[in-house]
Amino acid sequence: MAQPSISQNLAGMLCYIFFAAIIFLLVEPYSRNRFIRFHAFQSILFTIAWVVLHGVVVIPYLGWALWPVVELAFLISWIVLLIKAYQGVMFKLPVIGEFAEQHA
Repeated sequence: MAQPSISQNLAGMLCYIFFAAIIFLLVEPYSRNRFIRFHAFQSILFTIAWVVLHGVVVIPYLGWALWPVVELAFLISWIVLLIKAYQGVMFKLPVIGEFAEQHA
């Protein structure tokens, strides 16, 4: 069995870079690590939620007013997720976190 070349915490943090999450789900030995799988799934779902909300926010007038708030909320959430993963915490977002935990 191959030893991971990077720590579990660093791999969990890197999962929040979208394409890295997919890679960690596919590459051994990371794909068998529950902590890394959790953060990879949560990252993918978080990115999908961001894309969907980003599409909704482009609605004229109301969406334009909400755009900065939505973007700031996602940026702050993303930073918190990065920090928590690096600290070794399985910090769960509402709804998304439950799904990620079930599939990890």
